[in-house]
Amino acid sequence: MTKNLLAGICALTLAAACGGGSGSTGSASTGDQPVNGGTLRVLGGGDIDHMDTASSYYTVGYSLLRAVSRQLLSYPNAADDKTANAVAPDMATAMPKISADGKTYTLTIQDGVQWDAKAGPRQVTGADAVLGFKRLCNPVQPTGAMGYYAGVIEGMQEFCDGFAKVPASIPAIKAYATGHEISGISATGNTITIRLVQPAGDFVNILALPFSSPAPVETLDYLPDSPQFRQNFLSDGPYKIVKYVAEKSIELARNPAWKKSTDKLRGAHVDAITITEGSDEGPIQQQLVAGTADMSWDTYVPTAEIPGLRARKDPNLALVSNGNTNPYVVINTLSPNASGALKKLKVRQALNYAVNKKAVIQVLGGPTLNEPLGQILTPPILGYKKFDPYATPDSVGDPVKAKALLAEAGYPNGLDLIYLYRNKGKAPAIAATMQAELKKAGIRLKLKVVPNADFYTQHLSHPAATRAGDWDLAAPGWNPDWQGNAARSFLVPLLDGRHCDEGTTNYNCYNNPAVNTLIDKALAESDPTKVANLWHQADVLVMADAPWVPVTTSLNPLYHSSRVGGWHYFGLSNNGDITNVYLKTGR
Repeated sequence: MTKNLLAGICALTLAAACGGGSGSTGSASTGDQPVNGGTLRVLGGGDIDHMDTASSYYTVGYSLLRAVSRQLLSYPNAADDKTANAVAPDMATAMPKISADGKTYTLTIQDGVQWDAKAGPRQVTGADAVLGFKRLCNPVQPTGAMGYYAGVIEGMQEFCDGFAKVPASIPAIKAYATGHEISGISATGNTITIRLVQPAGDFVNILALPFSSPAPVETLDYLPDSPQFRQNFLSDGPYKIVKYVAEKSIELARNPAWKKSTDKLRGAHVDAITITEGSDEGPIQQQLVAGTADMSWDTYVPTAEIPGLRARKDPNLALVSNGNTNPYVVINTLSPNASGALKKLKVRQALNYAVNKKAVIQVLGGPTLNEPLGQILTPPILGYKKFDPYATPDSVGDPVKAKALLAEAGYPNGLDLIYLYRNKGKAPAIAATMQAELKKAGIRLKLKVVPNADFYTQHLSHPAATRAGDWDLAAPGWNPDWQGNAARSFLVPLLDGRHCDEGTTNYNCYNNPAVNTLIDKALAESDPTKVANLWHQADVLVMADAPWVPVTTSLNPLYHSSRVGGWHYFGLSNNGDITNVYLKTGR
């Protein structure tokens, strides 16, 4: 987010988040002394993407996992950005001990961190931590961010290459996971040691992500993230799942195996949390204002409501910047549709000129909340230098130039393409806007709507469906997985072509060896100035290939009810932290 945009927001509302990469405001009438008890009522539109820590890569999934799983390291939930963005020990006794060459990390899990096992509470061990890493590349539902691990941890790539060949059955997965080791990871008792291929200054940030959370051996009794897995999820966090109905509701209750003495990051003030799905942002906002619900799950404040909330200086409104690109239009370069038109650079360039970013921004709440984006990296991320190779006056697009490029590419009469979108939030309105604006350039969109929870899991993240032409254009969003030196969290999962397996977040399987080389150089470099320059070079090279149409980076308008205290923005969930808020009345 540029300084100008943030300054404008800060001048308009006392509730704005005006820190560097994120920010928060919260209300409390009890002197900020938390009150224990009660049920936190959360309302939303859609379901989690995955319940499995290995594969969950959606902010609402992270909200849930914050409550029911723990990591070796994680992040505090604090009003101060510097504190909130600094990795801290979670189940580990301390930050990792790092060898002199920067390649070996050693951590020890605290005594008393326990699984809520059916036979009774059981200590989380180093072996559980090893299993968490092994499950990342299971052949059923692997992580979408394999680039954080394969090629980074010694032996991880080799282990995963073998795992990919295993049949997708419980016995085969269990036999491989228990019969093979990752050469760079070992455990003794509660201690785990991890050896890297080369030093990585952001490896503590990677460890703080939910993907490699320790996993109990019981997870091997079910196919990863299957309905059976979800109904038998074992918690080591402050809450456990007592009821899960897909697309409808999730109910959490206190986990009797959790010990507050081992957890400095989660207050766990409320007794229970109910998450009710199936609504939309308008009705949700009404209930939050009325106090009949406490927090939103996956929706923002409706655009029309923001001016009134700002005018009233409503203390429960938070406008937060997390360095997102939301949305960006991903171009399916693998699609056979329109005679493989999207494989041609001039067609992709035409799309970059055809999109009216200003019109999309109006749908999202206008320029107060959104700024046009012409590149991959966003302002809070190391390596960002503003540029836009496809700039148009006032960001309204240039249909004439787009038509000319299409004609040069062999499409003088335009194109027919499939635009995939979600059925919740602002996605339908964005789809309609895209259809109307691209038509001016001769690009005719057939709109294809899918359930919110299926958008990623059943469509974008499946390379086979992508190659079959299931979609041509789609407008997902992306938040950096952490703040600051976080370009890896954009360019590796989204644009490193060496990682395009099932569950990928590189939705069009973009692969440029020159970009991959720059990624490797940036990750190996320790000088911040050189790191920033390498990331910028990669940014420029990607945009020359035009696999995306970047649209906007935005402030996210979030709201919570006046019943809630201790609300501070939590970057992983792009929301408040349900494990640290409290109800002022205690009920």
